[in-house]
Amino acid sequence: MPTYTPFSPAPQPTDPSAASAPATAPFASSLSGPATRLDVSGELLALLRDTTTAPRPDAQLEALTLAVSADLPVLLWGEPGIGKTAALTQLATTLDLPLTTVIASVHEPSDFSGLPVIGDDPAENGIPMAPPDWAVRLVRAGRGLLFLDELSTAPPAVQAALLRLVLERRVGALRLPPGVRIVAAANPRSSAADGWELSPPLANRFVHLRWVHDAEVVVRGLGGVWPRATLPTLDAGRLPEAVAFARRAVCGLLGARPALVHRLPSGEALRGGAWPSPRSWDMALCLIAFATAADASRDVLSLLVRGTVGDGPGLELLAYLDRMDLPDPEELLADPGGAELPDRGDLRQAALDAVVAAVRARPERARWDAAWALLARAAETGAPDLLVVPATTLASLRREDWDVPVSIEGLAGAVSVSRRAELATVRALSVARADR
Repeated sequence: MPTYTPFSPAPQPTDPSAASAPATAPFASSLSGPATRLDVSGELLALLRDTTTAPRPDAQLEALTLAVSADLPVLLWGEPGIGKTAALTQLATTLDLPLTTVIASVHEPSDFSGLPVIGDDPAENGIPMAPPDWAVRLVRAGRGLLFLDELSTAPPAVQAALLRLVLERRVGALRLPPGVRIVAAANPRSSAADGWELSPPLANRFVHLRWVHDAEVVVRGLGGVWPRATLPTLDAGRLPEAVAFARRAVCGLLGARPALVHRLPSGEALRGGAWPSPRSWDMALCLIAFATAADASRDVLSLLVRGTVGDGPGLELLAYLDRMDLPDPEELLADPGGAELPDRGDLRQAALDAVVAAVRARPERARWDAAWALLARAAETGAPDLLVVPATTLASLRREDWDVPVSIEGLAGAVSVSRRAELATVRALSVARADR
């Protein structure tokens, strides 16, 4: 039996009653059928792409937006398919910036350093380095978001060519305008296609943000509503204060811990991430100022600081920032009855330890009594277990001619209960170990 394609001539009908039917009708139907099916599929695809956005608190997006606003190069680390490219596309739309995507791994070093072009008199005028078309478009637009994708699959020669682009914003003979922001994305070497570790000089030029998925965000987005990034609102009245606070924090920590000024990690993988150097500390200072002026949350500040100088130094800086907000121990001793102690347990403990240290530095009867009054107030407004160490230390500072203050009576019960609980815990642990 012969076979016919949709565009084959239609077979002649054998039924005489059908002889009057137009011979071209089956052919016309075969032409209109596929076109109609494509139109319907296009409508379905349009409905699937018809999504909306809604504001939603997201520390990742806020940290990314803040770093982009601070005009610092950002590198997003995440597994394939996690949504890094989608986040950058949505960020460019939100910030009203044209997005230019460059896949670093498929380019040659000359694509970033410039292609040599021989002019009329190279001996006199030299050989200029012609930039690629995407750089020319960015310069003409005067603004944009340059997205360097698949950075971890770029070979070392390409990474070396990217150094000047990321730091100096130069491509060949062109300099990218101030309105251009640079964001890159990379997969960990274990999940990258023929991946390379980032070179330390290139890695130290980025703010590294770990990009992870939120199941709730994904479910809601697949339902048609994705989170929307918003520009951080900087308080113009706090700008000088924010800069002073950032300088005091970074300089104070590095003054006390000079070994953190520059610490190149020993492992190759760690060198391809965030680590402390004068350059990265300068970026951290900038981000602290921006986060302070924008009143960013601690989670956002933690992502930015750790993504700039690394986890260890970043956590030390965050702890130092907490101590900067502690009340002055001399002010607490001057008015223990009206003292405002921090609510957080670790900060309250640090404040009480600072008061005891101030009394030890200048032991006087009045200051010793004021410290006991402050501990009694802390017992009324917080957990008693925080008082055991400062109370024990303060008691050891007593001179023979100093009478025990009345405020200790109210404090003794709380400290005693805390001590009994501590001893009970020790006994329970001892019994548990003996039973093993």
